[in-house]
Amino acid sequence: MTIDAPAAGPGGPWPVAALDLGGTKIAGALVEADGTLLRPVRRPTPRLGTAEQIAAAVTEVLELLAGDPRWPDAAAVGIGSAGPVDRERGTVSPVNIPAWRDYPLAEHVRRVTGRPVTLAGDGVAVAAAEHWLGAAAGFDNALCIVVSTGVGGGLVLGGRLHLGRTGNAGHIGHISVDQLGPRCPCGGRGCVELYTSGTSIARWYREQGGAERDAAAIGVAARHGEPLAVAAYDRAARALAAGIAATATLVEIEVAVIGGGVAQSGEVLMEPLRRHLGEYAALPFAADVRVLPAKLGTEAGLVGAAALVAGPAPTPLPGQATDAAGAPTEVRGATLAEALQVE
Repeated sequence: MTIDAPAAGPGGPWPVAALDLGGTKIAGALVEADGTLLRPVRRPTPRLGTAEQIAAAVTEVLELLAGDPRWPDAAAVGIGSAGPVDRERGTVSPVNIPAWRDYPLAEHVRRVTGRPVTLAGDGVAVAAAEHWLGAAAGFDNALCIVVSTGVGGGLVLGGRLHLGRTGNAGHIGHISVDQLGPRCPCGGRGCVELYTSGTSIARWYREQGGAERDAAAIGVAARHGEPLAVAAYDRAARALAAGIAATATLVEIEVAVIGGGVAQSGEVLMEPLRRHLGEYAALPFAADVRVLPAKLGTEAGLVGAAALVAGPAPTPLPGQATDAAGAPTEVRGATLAEALQVE
């Protein structure tokens, strides 16, 4: 199915269509210039399905968005996807979605919607959102982290969202924190994600003799003092602290903002994270990094995906008018472009 192309008219790109794609869910919404979500929809990711089944789920979310009366006004689509991604080629290879390797997601969405597409990693999208409207607002140097099925992240450096060449900068989940650790699906060893993701917390808990529980349930048990659950979250927090400390040492971040489903456990994760960070971030310029919970919750990925449209220039459709930078003239959002600079 191809969704009708947007109607021309005044008012810039708002609302923007946004997709947030991860190992657990595919979410979509129309997003207003103040970050308000219109018609948010959500479908489970067929994570172990075929590439075609996953693409069909994305199409279903887009078709649901197209049923909103504001859809004709949405002139562009922003996508935050589990990574790694390649924003230059428009492809995604999520570590936790095995069937998608170099999958042309941007082209798929462009073909379905008839709109220009901007793609980046989901952690980068969350960083865009939290720097615009959330816990990282007012900080010039921040690392924003998503701890969920996997672990992703994005960077703000010098007051500007830093995507990197391919759109994966800040991907803290695949920093190695144990050189002799187990092999990660990404190909590395001892990655943060192997210890800190919700999937990894549940696996370790089960391997140590715990019941079959997900990370949320283990978090509840930890809150009630169950020793094995407390140990599972302490282990996760230690690995994440080591990754944050490494990042702080490299680029001198001021704040680390923690979001995602696992972060909903609150102080069960945050208290040991702050404690272990003190062990790893020892140099004075790294030792004063603040650790804050994300403010935007599950909406951050969608808000940030929309924010990306006002940053790196989306690819224009054939024959579409562009500005001097090569961006489609009808997808520039002055309100957000002024608030969110992108490097």
